[in-house]
Amino acid sequence: MHDNDHPKRKLTTILAADVVGYSRLMVEDEDGTHKTLKRCRDLFSRHIDQHEGRIFNMAGDSVLAEFSSTVEAVRYAIEIQEGLLALNEDPNLQPKMMFRIGINVGDVLVDGDDLFGDGVNIAARMESIAEAGGICISGSVYELVYNKLSFAFVDLGR
Repeated sequence: MHDNDHPKRKLTTILAADVVGYSRLMVEDEDGTHKTLKRCRDLFSRHIDQHEGRIFNMAGDSVLAEFSSTVEAVRYAIEIQEGLLALNEDPNLQPKMMFRIGINVGDVLVDGDDLFGDGVNIAARMESIAEAGGICISGSVYELVYNKLSFAFVDLGR
């Protein structure tokens, strides 16, 4: 087997974000939820470049992004959560929408513009245990950012 028979891989920082209670929001107000989701996605897209990142998937209510810098991925996540809080203060925006965000550093498979593998799956697992409006990072992310950012971290264990 030749090296070019193997899929391309790379080490990168993955951010996974998902709307809290999206199915319920769609049942309650499909049009309003769709409009709010579009505004939230615009926020995600508007800030990504300045943090050395790129969105590689926006299926349903989720956002998957990659970053060349783990520090920038965490900064971006914080900026997004702050931006979403500000967006939710708009009285004309109904329903209100909150996201959970998970971040992981991992080796991933590259398929065109999309990324696959454990690195992505772990970011999604981190997202699923984050609080609404919160950010959950893996141990590998923590090791890369704890002494570079002035934010408090809470250890959730394994």
